[in-house]
Amino acid sequence: MAKYKIAWLPGDGIGVEVLEAAKIVLDRLQLDAEYLPGDIGWEFWRREGDALPPRTVELLQRVDAAMFGAITSKPARTAAAELAPELQDRGLSYRSPIVRMRQLFDLYVCLRPCKGYPGNPLNFKEGIDLVVFRENTEDLYAGVEFAPVPPELARALGQLARPFAPFAKLPRDQYAISCKINTRAGSERIVRAAFDFARKHGRKKVTVVHKANVVRATDGLFLEAAKAVAKDYPEIPMDDANIDAMTMWLLKNPHNYDVLVAPGDTTLFHRHTEDTLYISINDARVQDRTWGSEEARTGDAPAHELVRDWLQGVPGVREKLATLRQVCDEPDVVRMSVGVRTARSLLPV
Repeated sequence: MAKYKIAWLPGDGIGVEVLEAAKIVLDRLQLDAEYLPGDIGWEFWRREGDALPPRTVELLQRVDAAMFGAITSKPARTAAAELAPELQDRGLSYRSPIVRMRQLFDLYVCLRPCKGYPGNPLNFKEGIDLVVFRENTEDLYAGVEFAPVPPELARALGQLARPFAPFAKLPRDQYAISCKINTRAGSERIVRAAFDFARKHGRKKVTVVHKANVVRATDGLFLEAAKAVAKDYPEIPMDDANIDAMTMWLLKNPHNYDVLVAPGDTTLFHRHTEDTLYISINDARVQDRTWGSEEARTGDAPAHELVRDWLQGVPGVREKLATLRQVCDEPDVVRMSVGVRTARSLLPV
């Protein structure tokens, strides 16, 4: 009997290919594991009205870990229109299975290391070794959204929030609302996770990344919670920075930072902070994170296929990789396909 049971969730599109490549590595490592396939993704939404069927949730409850590829998500109206005819007009509403998995299993930590290894020709800057902690279940990930906006919600906002006045007279189907919900408990535990990591691994500083100058209530609460938690770790300095300033400083002076922690706003913090770091080492989307694989760009698929074939020893691949390497030598490396950069890094000089 295998030591570990791992749910195998390829998902959609490039997710299938990504997990195929991951399996090559796992097999090479001779990991003592049994891989149990699970149903997840857009086709199950279209055919069954649920992108994360109950049988897959049950599978996840009885395994040690899960490998997840990528998922397709579309706006609510588009998702409803693509349902099978027999499922139309049943009031089904699409929810991202990624967020549902996080919330069902309380996967509140997204931990993303960003390290530039010595000798890697792709390094934009040498010596980078940072870690980003991001809250995974709250903030805009709460999934509380309205489109069209219910009249009772519009009335309540009109009474309680003066800034809502410009929207109060709009037709209900002409605007939408997504609620950014942060709790003190959720903020404290993600910040504490970052400080515990810093203490365990001898890190020099924790930086809280936020936008409290604009989203004052929610990010203000997050920052207050962080300052309270920091008092329990007097040996570890804490500072904070607005996200827009942080993206600049990470590119200019990344060595001034060590552990970053942020709330879960995917637009402000995930893309800005984490991908800025990956650009710094010119190795985007080849990094690891504890939550799982990020959705990859479909345009990277051909290069990823070449990398997979090279690992498997397919004849003729080396020549194709050499051609890709020539492309990589062009100056616009920041916008280069991630798969091409991966191919370049694998091909010996």
